[in-house]
Amino acid sequence: MTVSRRHALARLGRAPGLVLLLGGAELAYGATIVAVRVWPANDYTRVTIESDGRLEATHLMVTEGAPRLVVDIDGLQLNTALRDLLGKVKPDDPYIAGVRVGQFQPRVVRIVFDLKQLVVPQRFNLTPVANYQHRLVLDLYPPKAPDPLAQMLAERDAAERQAARALQDSLGELIAKVESPSLPEAAAAAAPSLPKAASASLGAPTAPIPATPDPSVAAAAPAGAAASVTRRAATAEPPPAAAAAPPPAPAPRGRIDRLVIVALDPGHGGEDPGAIGPTGLREKDVVLQIALKLRDTLNAVRGMRVMMTRDADYFVPLQDRVRKARQVQADLLVSIHADAFMRPEAAGASVFALSTKGATSTAARWLADKENAADVVGGANIANGDAQVLRAMLEMSTAAQVRDSLRLGDEVLTRLGRVGRLHKPRVEQAGFAVLKAPDIPSILVETAFISNPQEEARLRDPAYQYRIVTALATGIRRYFTKHPPMPRQRTL
Repeated sequence: MTVSRRHALARLGRAPGLVLLLGGAELAYGATIVAVRVWPANDYTRVTIESDGRLEATHLMVTEGAPRLVVDIDGLQLNTALRDLLGKVKPDDPYIAGVRVGQFQPRVVRIVFDLKQLVVPQRFNLTPVANYQHRLVLDLYPPKAPDPLAQMLAERDAAERQAARALQDSLGELIAKVESPSLPEAAAAAAPSLPKAASASLGAPTAPIPATPDPSVAAAAPAGAAASVTRRAATAEPPPAAAAAPPPAPAPRGRIDRLVIVALDPGHGGEDPGAIGPTGLREKDVVLQIALKLRDTLNAVRGMRVMMTRDADYFVPLQDRVRKARQVQADLLVSIHADAFMRPEAAGASVFALSTKGATSTAARWLADKENAADVVGGANIANGDAQVLRAMLEMSTAAQVRDSLRLGDEVLTRLGRVGRLHKPRVEQAGFAVLKAPDIPSILVETAFISNPQEEARLRDPAYQYRIVTALATGIRRYFTKHPPMPRQRTL
């Protein structure tokens, strides 16, 4: 970069007057901006610039002074859609503080993002798909991607430490109860000659000591009591066999002895709205509402914690959804969706598990293909270097994973059948990408057909959403009751 360009960049990055340098005839060359969208999230913030032609861009991070990201876009026609970018940044965006746009050169528009923190930008282009035209995508990631479950893992560790302390306290109480009957008379007789604290440390009873003890007992007992305690302390003599602690009772069938982690995956999000109902209800919105309610319900269950693949309106690639679940070694994954079909009369809930041998029906195969296309619509960055490695790993799905997924699906489907109509009476199978974690039982739940007017109205109703949540939570709990997870050491 030349010195003059660097100076011009610094002036643009700092000068408050260069908010928008557009003349009355806002014309440049080439493409025209159709829409600009900003998707803020804790994981990352995405900026999408949609146009009627492919946009060529370069970007540069400026770290001197306040951090800024400078993006130069070549050959486009400026219009009000690009101006709207200035108003789309929300005050609570974790990365972007503000945006400025200027005509840097006759054929180059410069966008300056004032940042709240340093970011690692990723820039890529998406070709037209579905209702979208050409898209230029800017993803702003933190320098070190945050662990989406750091807080949950901290809570898990705190819960385990609390359980260990409780067990220790219980053992202490048990030992005190076992030892105190063996020295009742000696300790009571010795108490007048010992401080209160020493008496308590020996397990002496807390009942009041007689004001006038028998002199003969008082004279003879202290030495014997002290000798008995001294011998036990010196030789670590165990309590008498008759007073030994009974062996722990065997755990009842179905008991869960460790923290259970459930991964909830609200489908779609951000650039990918999913299916849209007759009155405009979007799948990405309603499944997020259901997932958040289900998260609160399961988190209230003792010994259970929930991880969300997304907890706001932003896009998460399918492989990242699986990656998040595997990162914390989730015990199961439930992907939540709302189905759609070409015919509005299609209705009912469905549950799907993974198939490694082909779909169980044409409809299941069609649905899997549609859901697997979410990465294309939502805008996954295929240039990500480790995507192929992860894809290969996810192809190693095991028969045990499929078997447990079918068991989980049966429990959930049975409960959904008590809420409303079922589209199919059994768990179906197909090659859903989000279900391909080789070590996590995973199901995809289609809560209803959002394309059906009656079911769209039910999905919009919070009371009906809670009925779905109750069915899902009950099915999950019954699955763990019948198939408790094996103890294991969790590592990141």
